[in-house]
Amino acid sequence: MIPTEPIGSIPRPLELIEAMAAHGRGEISPDGLREVQDRALRDTIERFEATGSPVVSDGEQTKSSFATYPLEGLGNLAPDGAVIPFADGHTRQLPRLTSGPFRFGRYADGYLEAAQRYTRLPVKQAVIAASALSLIYPQDGVEGYGRQAFLDDLVDACEQDIRRSLDQGAHRVQIDFTEGRLSIKLDASGGLLRDFVALNNRVLGRFSVDERARIGVHTCPGGDQDSTHSADVDYAALLPELFAMNVGNVYVMLAGEKEPAGTLDLIAEHLRPEQRIFVGVIDPIDPSVESAEQVRDRVLEAASVLPVDRLGTTDDCGFSPFADDTSTSRDVAFAKIGARVEGTRLASEQLGV
Repeated sequence: MIPTEPIGSIPRPLELIEAMAAHGRGEISPDGLREVQDRALRDTIERFEATGSPVVSDGEQTKSSFATYPLEGLGNLAPDGAVIPFADGHTRQLPRLTSGPFRFGRYADGYLEAAQRYTRLPVKQAVIAASALSLIYPQDGVEGYGRQAFLDDLVDACEQDIRRSLDQGAHRVQIDFTEGRLSIKLDASGGLLRDFVALNNRVLGRFSVDERARIGVHTCPGGDQDSTHSADVDYAALLPELFAMNVGNVYVMLAGEKEPAGTLDLIAEHLRPEQRIFVGVIDPIDPSVESAEQVRDRVLEAASVLPVDRLGTTDDCGFSPFADDTSTSRDVAFAKIGARVEGTRLASEQLGV
């Protein structure tokens, strides 16, 4: 049938959220935390399989967040970095680099390997974009460590993050690029967005055509605590640059978009011949669970504009991408995923795929 994949994050069980907080306070040992994490990972895989999903993920159960996992364990960071405001008034703050050189403290292939132990299904691995991590470098610089040296080290590290997951057998490696739409809010001229795309393409340029066919990029306006940081930014300013990224797969929020028909036309205009487009047919921050028929109709609308042989479905964004987000329950998330899988199957039957 038409391919369907998750984005990545699944809400953590309360036991895991509490254990991670307790570990941060020194109240639980690393081994104790790992036991709780392992239970959450196994449960996530089992529940993914129960939906009939042909591709699964680790649900990012053991990540601090989709964005900050490479920074875990580093000693050259301060907590007062860039602040990202959300529409409901809450914020998230990135760390700030205090000295060089920049290195990853953790790579994503470890999460992938852990998930693969519990399933025979293809496992997808999400990684953070170089453009997002570039925001940890302070505007006033780092003494003895220039921005260009930082970017060179960053590109090296991000290449390794992707390559290690490819070598570990990831079904696909998805680059999370939620800062793409946000960048237009910060710089309406589009200059920051073009810089972000150029930086990410420096990383992607180190991979072969065949390797890039297994790499994708995901965009959404954020999806934290049932709020977004850039949904008010016109998609028309983002999508032409998004499809200029040298990846074989593009994952685009669509279900929660105000004008999906116009977005589909933009996608059709800019989709490159070597790319597959995965359209969002599930809105993770909407508390109501879509029906399979709703999903089917969304797929059929997309198929009326986009080439069916290059069409896939996904969720608009990950569910609860930060470890402390309790706005969506696991039951709701997996019910929505089940509706995506079944709705995609119904559309595939109707389209004769």
